[in-house]
Amino acid sequence: METPAELRQAALLLLRERDVAQKAAGVHRMAENWRAGNMALDAYGELAEPSDIPGQPDRPSLIAPMSVKRRKMSTPEGRAAMIHALVHIEFNAINLALDAVWRFAGLPEAYYADWLKVADEEALHFSLLAGHLQSMGYGYGDFPAHNGLWEVAARTSGDVLARMALVPRTLEARGLDAVPVLRAKLLQAGDEAAGAILDIILRDEIGHVGIGNRWYGHLCRQRGMEPVATYRCLAETYSAPLPRGPFNLSARQAAGFSEAELADLVKP
Repeated sequence: METPAELRQAALLLLRERDVAQKAAGVHRMAENWRAGNMALDAYGELAEPSDIPGQPDRPSLIAPMSVKRRKMSTPEGRAAMIHALVHIEFNAINLALDAVWRFAGLPEAYYADWLKVADEEALHFSLLAGHLQSMGYGYGDFPAHNGLWEVAARTSGDVLARMALVPRTLEARGLDAVPVLRAKLLQAGDEAAGAILDIILRDEIGHVGIGNRWYGHLCRQRGMEPVATYRCLAETYSAPLPRGPFNLSARQAAGFSEAELADLVKP
């Protein structure tokens, strides 16, 4: 697949790609071309939304979140199912970052560069986890999964402020809380390779949430809105998942959440 020379068009084309390996490789190429100065940016171009997004493979089968079976981490199949769930999350994260690049027009160049960087790192996470899953004798698609992350993206497709509030600052921020707990369980089960991958993911996800915070703050200032009260309103309007502790407050602070936001998070 030949990638267009304009960044947002290229991101949309890769979002439509159904082959997971081609999508990840294409994101890496696009990021390399951007860094090399070989791509242009039309920040104000209006792109029509196609009907075939996000591009995803025939497998895994997608089911309701409550229908996804919980498996014991003490069994090889249970650990593989957990790794598979992480692979699926990272695949969705690639799509979410690509969607943030193409969908929202009229933002500063740094916004598009930031979300391309996120897509590139999510593609790395996907490849690392998919490779580890393969070493366990399974492949992406061998277990059912749910599409909850993309459903939030669809609900926030009409407003970049809502997207920044509810995807990086809510859904990805939940990962900051969950990864250390999951890492400990995998290490306890003897899966040191998965633990090392999760170290990389946590490091990068702090940066991704930080990018969401940066652009959420930028948009709030641009619109003259107070961030904490605005977030509460957006979370209610868009039925955002309620935050559940325990919270990784040090990681959230490193990702740019203010003291007022952290206090709001943990108040009774």
